[in-house]
Parts: sequence; C-alpha cells; structure tokens
Amino acid sequence: MKTSLALLILAASFALATGQVTDRRTQLGNPQGEHTLFGDFEVDESKAASTKPLLYEVVLYNLGGTPVARQFVSSKGRYRFLNLFNGQYELAVLLENEEIARTRVEIMAPFKNDFRQDLSIAWQPTGAAKPSSLNAADQYQRSAATQKLFSKAKAATDAKRYDEAIATLQELLSVDAKDFQAWTELGTNHLFKQNLDESEKAYLRSTAERPTFFLALLNLGRLRVLRKNFESALEPLTKAVEVQPASADANYYLGETYLQLKKGSKGVTYLYEALKLDPVGKADAHLRLATLYNAVGMKAKAAVEYEEFLKKKPEHPERKKLEQYIAANKETTEAKKP
Repeated sequence: MKTSLALLILAASFALATGQVTDRRTQLGNPQGEHTLFGDFEVDESKAASTKPLLYEVVLYNLGGTPVARQFVSSKGRYRFLNLFNGQYELAVLLENEEIARTRVEIMAPFKNDFRQDLSIAWQPTGAAKPSSLNAADQYQRSAATQKLFSKAKAATDAKRYDEAIATLQELLSVDAKDFQAWTELGTNHLFKQNLDESEKAYLRSTAERPTFFLALLNLGRLRVLRKNFESALEPLTKAVEVQPASADANYYLGETYLQLKKGSKGVTYLYEALKLDPVGKADAHLRLATLYNAVGMKAKAAVEYEEFLKKKPEHPERKKLEQYIAANKETTEAKKP
C-alpha cells in the first residue's frame, strides 16, 4: 500500500505532460483551482527605439489556445495568475497585439502550490523583440480527426479515466505515430496506472520523434529516478537542462541523480542552480546539500544549509531537530568566518 501511494503521489508531479486544460478550469468565470503562477518580467530595452513601450501584455493560454488569464506588465515588473488547475499552459508576451515570445509551463502538485516562471526578453537592433531566456513551445500540427482524439484523451485523463485515455491515444498514434506530444501524454497515463515499463517506452518514443522535447526528457528522467535507474536518468536529464537551462525541476533532478551516483561535486552545482531559479519551491535542495556535507564531515556547511532551509520552510515538522544540529555546529561556522 505504501509503495502504491508513493507512486501515485510522484505520478501527480508529472503533470499531464502535454494535456489540454479544459475551458471549465479557466479563471474566466469558471470553477477555480488552487495554484498560483508568477514571475518577474524584464525586457532589455537597451537596443529599443527612443520611444519604449510602457506596458506589455502577458497572456496565459491552455494548450487548446484558449486564454485563461491576462495581465499588463511593465518592464521589470511582475505578473501573477491565481486559482489555476493542474495542467500544461503556454505563456505569451504581446506588444500592441503582436506576439513576441511564448513558452510552455507545467503546473502540477497534489496540494496547493506556487509556481515561478520568470520571463526575460531582449530587443534586436531592428526594433523587434525576441525571447532571451524563453524557449519556443513545441508545436505539433494535427488533422481535425487526430486533434479530436487528442482532446478526447485529455478529457478522459482529466476525469481520471486512464484506460479510456490510453485507448484513445493508441488510436491516435496508430494514425499518426510522429505525434510526440501524444506519446508523452500516453506515457503519463501509463504512469498513473503504474505501468512503468509502458510509460518509459512511451516517453522514449516521444524523445525519438522530437529529441529536444523538454517535457518528455524531464518526465523520462524523473521516471528513471523513481525506478532508481540513476545511471540511465543522466542522459535525458542532462538534455533537459540543455534544452531549458532555466528549469528548476530539471536542475534539481539532475543534481539529485548525481548525488545518488555518489558524484556530489557535480550534483551540488545543479542543486544550487535549482535553488537560484526557485528558492522556495526547491528549498528541499538545502536538505540534500546538508545531508551531503554532513556525510563528508563538513558539518559547518551542513548547518548553513539547514539554516537556509528553515528560513524558507519555518513550519517544517522537524524544525527543532534541525535547530539542534545548527546550534551544535554554529560555533564552528562562526569560527571559520574571516
């Protein structure tokens, strides 16, 4: 029972990898979810024309192309979208009704959570803006028939009718085997059913059809971590970081994989990067770093990591235990300060 529950909880984090968020789940007058998506918005306007835009429009779409929410934001401002459901979305930046950047974001957690996606855009000398740290969303053109099947499968997934979703996706893929998004969605549905072998096969097929598809790479890596196949998790997670260096998830899982392979010197780099990208959401990286430092006798550094963790997670159930460790090693920490 414990194993089954753990699998289901981790499966939730895979986030309906290419799912289409249905209209009933948007913020436009419909039932609300629990999650928040926010981020800093910055435009490098050093090469812009003398007349610089006052406001940019940030629009959140579901994968069906329906706007979920929108905000006007100034450069060096911050956007925030509330009450979102689990699923895949696309963030677009518009200037005078013209789209200038787009990226995909994944929102998935079994409990209420905040998700951060910073947006950074640079201007070209021509005056047109281009993404600086955004990755263009992977698009796949389907026929009307296969799009209908994809939407049907997504609706079944949303309703937790995983067998129906799997059957529908298999029907779609029998018609169009190159649909890498459908392969990823198939892998996620198999994961929810705990069909780990089939899930891995589907993710592998997705990466074969589109080697740079970030979601498939990340999900394949996380699945292999789940299965404790750490050596084989390195390749997809390394590629995921190459495709989206600003992904806190990809950096975190790659760092964790290196730690599990007893290559801590490599792992700490990615764990610190994950913390830089998402300080609160990836606060557990402090715990992993503290465990590593403690194991090699670097208790002062471990105490620092525990301190940083408690700043971000003050209500942690083992707070007293961590405070005792910090107190026992704090003097050493202070003594090493210049």
